[in-house]
Amino acid sequence: PEEPVLLAELKPGRPQRYDWKSSCETWSVAFSPDGAWFAWSQGHCVVKLIPWPLEEAELCKTAERKSRGGKAEARSRGVAKEKTLECGQIVWGLAFSAWPAAELGETDPTCAMGLPCLILATGLNDGQIKVWEVQTGHLLFSLLGHQDVVRDLSFAPNGSLILVSASRDKTLRVWDLSRDGRSVGGRRQVQVLSGHVQWVYCCSISPDCSMLCSAAGEKSALLWSMRSYTLIRRLEGHQSSVVSCDFSPDSALLVTASYDTCVIMWDPYTGEQLRTLRHVPLHSAPDYSSEVHTSSLRSVCFSPEGLYLATVADDRLLRIWALELRSPVAFAPMTNGLCCMYFPHGGFIATGTRDGHVQFWTAPRVLSSLKHLCRKALRTFLTTYQVLALPIPRKLKEFLTYRTF
Repeated sequence: PEEPVLLAELKPGRPQRYDWKSSCETWSVAFSPDGAWFAWSQGHCVVKLIPWPLEEAELCKTAERKSRGGKAEARSRGVAKEKTLECGQIVWGLAFSAWPAAELGETDPTCAMGLPCLILATGLNDGQIKVWEVQTGHLLFSLLGHQDVVRDLSFAPNGSLILVSASRDKTLRVWDLSRDGRSVGGRRQVQVLSGHVQWVYCCSISPDCSMLCSAAGEKSALLWSMRSYTLIRRLEGHQSSVVSCDFSPDSALLVTASYDTCVIMWDPYTGEQLRTLRHVPLHSAPDYSSEVHTSSLRSVCFSPEGLYLATVADDRLLRIWALELRSPVAFAPMTNGLCCMYFPHGGFIATGTRDGHVQFWTAPRVLSSLKHLCRKALRTFLTTYQVLALPIPRKLKEFLTYRTF
């Protein structure tokens, strides 16, 4: 694949002050599941909501308008306009989900027409989670319970309005937003998951909604059942804090990224380590190799078709990995990267940086083989144990369980 090309860069639109570097980090970026909206925590308690251009040419125009300091025009998207959400606290985590139209129909003309509504959950510095209606930018409600920074958020992909939050208070909390929350403290919290002894950095719900992975400042990641909310197993193999995790689109693989400079690929059903991806310095950057922890990982994510991974590390590189290979297939230089996320329909990656910027990079477009499409379809509803029990040849079982790397 070709090296990633920088398509556009969004920068905070407020004038720089003497304390500009204080709390201006972009800790989280998010695309809505349909790809129609993009959200980024641009620092200073602000979240930007941008109606998403569908074409790369429009993306470049957006960047040009930003660089001139103008507001993004939304004529091509009708009523959709860029929103600024004033959250009142530093924003760490972001997550989108659909919302039943009937519950918001009185306030949102889009929902009144029977169209699906979209909400954005924001995890804040004081432990609050504020939930916003995207089309209007209105605050719907707050979720209270965490005692420290809400570091990450993950909605169940099945539209059930189950939200999991990860916090520096060392707990994960499970919320059901379909419940009535009008009582004191609300009734939306359904479970508190305790098991970590350090700050929880990341949480990820599997696409089939059966599992939850959480990563804290510990050498092991925890895998939980989303049905019973009990601990399934500890994934032990890293040598330093695990800070990021993500499931493959068919839920058959789990990747964890650590400060130990490695990404480990797991079979979440068996707990087996399938491979390790090591972040070694580039030969063209010898000055990095003498620094300590320059390759500490910050973020890892799967591509939408499940054939690539993207990673962001402290060595100022965005790396793209092919599933079958142990070395990156492409690099891009970036400074102070903190997070990364693929566009839901593929083709590019968004990265957030410590200075409050968002960068958009081209990503390899791939036509999945028929073999991979069949594997992905099967693994969406078959566990590893179910595959191993099938009366099929051993080599086919190895392929279906991702043992043929």
